[in-house]
Amino acid sequence: MTNYEVTPGGALKGRIRVPGDKSISHRSIMLGAIADGVTRVTGFLEGEDAISTMNVFRALGVNVEGPERGGVTVHGVGIRGLNAPNRILDCGNSGTSMRLLCGLLAGQRFNCELTGDETLRRRPMKRIAGPLGMMGARITTADGGRPPLKIAGNENLHGIDYQMPIASAQVKSSLLLAGLYARGRTCVTEPAPTRDHTERMLTAFGYPVVRNGSTACVVGGGRLTATDIEVPADISSAAFFLVGASIAPGSDLTLEHVGVNPTRTGVIDILRLMGANIELLNERLAGGEPVADIRVRHAPLTGIDIPIELVPLAIDEFPVLFIAAANAAGVTVLRDAEELRVKESDRIQVMADGMTALGIQAQPTADGMRVIGGTYGGGNVASHADHRIAMSFAMAGLRAAARITIDDCVNVATSFPGFVTLARSAGVAITERST
Repeated sequence: MTNYEVTPGGALKGRIRVPGDKSISHRSIMLGAIADGVTRVTGFLEGEDAISTMNVFRALGVNVEGPERGGVTVHGVGIRGLNAPNRILDCGNSGTSMRLLCGLLAGQRFNCELTGDETLRRRPMKRIAGPLGMMGARITTADGGRPPLKIAGNENLHGIDYQMPIASAQVKSSLLLAGLYARGRTCVTEPAPTRDHTERMLTAFGYPVVRNGSTACVVGGGRLTATDIEVPADISSAAFFLVGASIAPGSDLTLEHVGVNPTRTGVIDILRLMGANIELLNERLAGGEPVADIRVRHAPLTGIDIPIELVPLAIDEFPVLFIAAANAAGVTVLRDAEELRVKESDRIQVMADGMTALGIQAQPTADGMRVIGGTYGGGNVASHADHRIAMSFAMAGLRAAARITIDDCVNVATSFPGFVTLARSAGVAITERST
């Protein structure tokens, strides 16, 4: 088991670059694999989740070179060029891989099976299997709608108009990918904005996506043309340092080349509402995605009622936003975020348990949390093998009154390889230990 120990104090200073965006890295492999020609990717996240996606496509007959220093070359096989695998496809810890692959593989001519590690096999998949079934997909789940998933290939999918009951970029993306293989038009309407990397990247590969307000549509039967993809630094990884620098007195930190896609910047909006001092510098486009350098300096934070419309735009960042709330004056309330209960862990309950162990007043609700800011101590925290939980409590250590020990941190490598080294270079007094 890998544990973190964080000694209190310190400030975050200097310039750092966090690893590449995980969502964009996944999609660069998926779309590059089914494109015509060779796709070259720079800035690729060399984390375990993205590597899992890469290995799945190798098993499907795609030649993928790398990664080497963030560089990957994908030799596309065309929209109908994937081959039947000779083994079960292992998605590791990656829910994104499994859910998006369900859509992409549902319209193939062959059968396959998707599995993952123990954590992934506990995650619900009916929200994907259900709407894909409306398109003609034949997906069988294990008990409780969970993995492993058996997909019986069906080359006769048909398009649907689907109104998502809950905002989810993974559901939207899975259906749009299935729509590439379906007869007619597939449209997905979301109740609130979610990350739009799939739509942007399909467009970059030359596949038309029609967007009308909250609805995105594709027409099946087209082809993708290989392109070059530049992956920006991941704002979800940057979020830990945005919070750390906001709560640690004396901090002045710049995060370089961070993706600031407007469907992902909820964490910045929420922190600013709390009083954070965050500036976007050198804003520009890279590979069709907006990027910027983000400067963050310490500022006193105040508790807020988090606007419901910002929840889908920051869904992965709430573990560390709870740490910001613990260091804010007054009360912070999160509602309408029940999605957090079906992530790598039940992030509402796990964060509430960990904060309570440190002496933070955290009251979980069915769909969110109520956090009362103030001082807190140290102690042992269980991450439940959830990478975002582990990194969030590492930042909590900056303001703790005593040392914090975080258990079971090995899965941090799924999204943020080199986290401890980079955090230490920025000013976090963190040590990694194996037991």
